[in-house]
Amino acid sequence: MDENLRWEKLEDKIIRKDRYIDFREARYRLPNGTEIAPFYHYSGRDFVVIAAKDTEGKYICVRQYRVGIDAVTTEFPAGGIERGESALEAAKRELLEETGAVAERWTELGSFFANPTMGTSRAHCFLAEGCRVVSAQELDESECVVYVRLGEEELRRAMEDGSFAQAVHIALYYKAREAKEGK
Repeated sequence: MDENLRWEKLEDKIIRKDRYIDFREARYRLPNGTEIAPFYHYSGRDFVVIAAKDTEGKYICVRQYRVGIDAVTTEFPAGGIERGESALEAAKRELLEETGAVAERWTELGSFFANPTMGTSRAHCFLAEGCRVVSAQELDESECVVYVRLGEEELRRAMEDGSFAQAVHIALYYKAREAKEGK
């Protein structure tokens, strides 16, 4: 039955391919015979997102500028998985780099596609508990990030007012809550 829904790729052209992204322009034929072009899609690295809670139960979040929406947002620590690195190793590294924190306990909360309409990247989600700051941030050259600690109500207000706006991060918040509630 699903085969009747598949699009047929008629043409595929590389627009940009480097260590960060494989961006392509394609032409497709839909099951109803309609052709669409250009249709853009990309492959990028999988990444991790960490709902990090400190020893007081506050979330350790980061604030940074996001070009796509031209705004500074509040988010959970996150970042790309490097070649040869497991998702858990990447999560531990990203938490330490972006916030200087380490966690006592790690819980893997699964993964899902971040934007399957156009991309192949998977978000690997983690809950990190008992976090404590042990060093200064070690940001990548392209990062300008500050970290903040938010209580449960502060984080929920940030979701409501749109300053905590990343869909994957909001989904992780609810996955982490369910994990702690034993659902």
